[in-house]
Amino acid sequence: MTAQIIDGKIMAQNLRDELAQKVAHLPTSPYLAVVLVGNDEASIIYDRNKQKAAEAIGMKCKIHHLPEETTQNDLLQLIDNLNHDVLVNGIIVQMPLPKHLNSNEIVESIDHAKDVDGFGIYNLGLLHANDSSAMVAATPQGVLYMLQHTLGNLTGKHAVIIGRSNIVGRPLASLLLNNHCTVTIAHSKTVDLPSIVSKADIVVAACGVAKMVKKEWIKEGATVIDVGINRVDGKICGDVDFDNVKEVASYITPVPGGVGPMTVTMLLNNTLRAYLNQNSSLKK
Repeated sequence: MTAQIIDGKIMAQNLRDELAQKVAHLPTSPYLAVVLVGNDEASIIYDRNKQKAAEAIGMKCKIHHLPEETTQNDLLQLIDNLNHDVLVNGIIVQMPLPKHLNSNEIVESIDHAKDVDGFGIYNLGLLHANDSSAMVAATPQGVLYMLQHTLGNLTGKHAVIIGRSNIVGRPLASLLLNNHCTVTIAHSKTVDLPSIVSKADIVVAACGVAKMVKKEWIKEGATVIDVGINRVDGKICGDVDFDNVKEVASYITPVPGGVGPMTVTMLLNNTLRAYLNQNSSLKK
């Protein structure tokens, strides 16, 4: 048995084509503001990719690149200006921020209607309450999209999520619960993790440990989603031992080329949603 590959590149491109068609029929372009503080190389590359992806489907995207020494008050003032700019539909602040800045206060300062990252407590609360108006973080939203388009109805599936971050694990657990899965959240303190994972129909690895999830952990025929991005010996790999796990899984995402492309695409989808919410007369 060899798992079928869930190709995130193709899935993301198909969704971007749909988004481009929708944007083309709007009277104005949805506008995403990206705030970047400092000179972290990975963040700079990631934000440029967001900008290129947005512009490719007809959206506007401006990167506000601030120096490393930017103060908390100066950053809060910029966000306040963006909150009150009627042309800006979505705001994201690239993480991680320099250590002297309070990330929680920064995230909570973003207008929840423009919080297209879905990191704010308001949107997290809506998500946990199963309110469809919630703006959901892009990565878990991308994972759900991939699962639904691969497996169809998720009702009754047992999903094990390895990782409990507010960016992936916790919001994904709520998404899957809202879609009638039975959900187990596992983490670094979980006792007998392999035994728990072996009972899952769906395994989502978001633990940040290269190739941690082994073939022996996976139930035959399970679907494995790898959110991890690690660099080992100069090569990118995920949290799943891909070459071996694919021998027992039914479906599996590669790294790179799996969840990653979906994350940026879902951010663009959220920006379009925010635009339509702020221009309610355009909703159909």
